[in-house]
Amino acid sequence: MAETTLATAELGSTGLEITRVGFGAWAIGGGGWQFGWGPQDDMQSIAAIHHAVDRGINWIDTAAGYGFGHSEEIVGRALEGMGERPYVFTKCSLIEGPGRTVVNSLKRDSVRSECEASIARLRVDAIDLYQIHWPRPDADIEEGWAALVELRDEGLVRHIGVSNFSVEQMQRIAAIAPVESLQPLYSMIDRDVEAEILPFCEREGVGVIVYSPMGSGMLTGAMTRERIEAFPDDDWRKGSARFHEPALSANLATAERVRGVAARHGVAPGAVAIAWALRNPAVDAAIVGFRGPGQVEELLAGAALALSDEDAAELEGR
Repeated sequence: MAETTLATAELGSTGLEITRVGFGAWAIGGGGWQFGWGPQDDMQSIAAIHHAVDRGINWIDTAAGYGFGHSEEIVGRALEGMGERPYVFTKCSLIEGPGRTVVNSLKRDSVRSECEASIARLRVDAIDLYQIHWPRPDADIEEGWAALVELRDEGLVRHIGVSNFSVEQMQRIAAIAPVESLQPLYSMIDRDVEAEILPFCEREGVGVIVYSPMGSGMLTGAMTRERIEAFPDDDWRKGSARFHEPALSANLATAERVRGVAARHGVAPGAVAIAWALRNPAVDAAIVGFRGPGQVEELLAGAALALSDEDAAELEGR
């Protein structure tokens, strides 16, 4: 792996020093499932991973649920033969149901079998960070968390965290073992976590890696009403409220402000969106989806871009 030249931060108190931007592998799970992003070329995915690692990114975030194993398989293929591989983070609790739909399970035996399958697909000895993908069913979060603690104790995973959990849910499972990290949705158009969740994590020393800092493509500078209308049928965004009225007009207005700030700084709009998310003191790093090697360079600028308070006020429409 090339020498890391990107800024880094410790993920909570895990001891993992991670680059402030990581490789997000949701979209490379491909299409044909409930939350897919449409067709994706596997060789482009592998090339994107190789280029991102060459540029210094030292962690990849994936999940068994992304294409029901396909994303993990592609990550495993990309990592094969690397002398010093990046950290690999993945998730459990979303399993394949009828018609390639998602079914939630946090039963101990299901979590264990998912972990073993993920290790095999990723071709690693142990998973660096294993996360509960969604707190569903809520009644089973303690059982699922206890299973992750067992896996850590056995050395199959090194660190454990959660994604999409509320403060109350994190407090419940913390009675079993401390929560090492949280992965929440966070961007200029998705700010709900600012009220309670991010302050809680900062106060309690829970590491935070945010996902969709570019609003699932809304803040990349390339989104238009015409492009949204042309989404393929197996792109999950086609049914997302974020891409329909009444939210759409406000989100496109935010995207226009992002373009303005990006032009002033001489960077891509997506880099501005990433930099904005990284300004929050509770946020250690951001997950960025790269679907091809050509996207890596322009978006990595977000890890180094320092936005002023005036920039932030403009972006937020204040």
